Amino acid sequence: MALDIVILINEEPAAITDESSEDEKAHYLAWERSNRLSLNLMRMTMADNIKPSMPKTKKAREFMLKIKECSQSDLADKSIVGSLMGELTTKRFDWSQPIHDHVTHMSNLAAKLKTLGMD
Repeated sequence: MALDIVILINEEPAAITDESSEDEKAHYLAWERSNRLSLNLMRMTMADNIKPSMPKTKKAREFMLKIKECSQSDLADKSIVGSLMGELTTKRFDWSQPIHDHVTHMSNLAAKLKTLGMD
C-alpha cells in the first residue's frame, strides 16, 4: 500500500459507518494509516530546534502546509542560521566519537550554512 495516499488525495475520505462498503472501509483505513505514518515520519526527520514551534495537527497534508508557511518566512531562515552558527561555534571535540565523525559533522554544518547564503 502506498504511503503517499494522504498527500495525493486532497480531502479526507468519509468516516466509517455501519453502512460503509468494504471498499470504503479499506480506503479509509489505508488513508488513516498513510496519514499517521507520514505525519510521524515528517516529525521524526525534523530538526529538534524547530519541532516545538510547529503547530500540532492530526493531518499530514495540513502539517505540510504549515511547514511550507513557516519555511518561507525570513524568521525561519534567521532561526536556522542562528542555531547552526551556535552549534558550529560551540561544538567541541570530546573524544567520545571518532575524529572523522566530528569533522564530517562540522563540514555538514558549514554546507548547510552555505546553502542558506552564509559564506
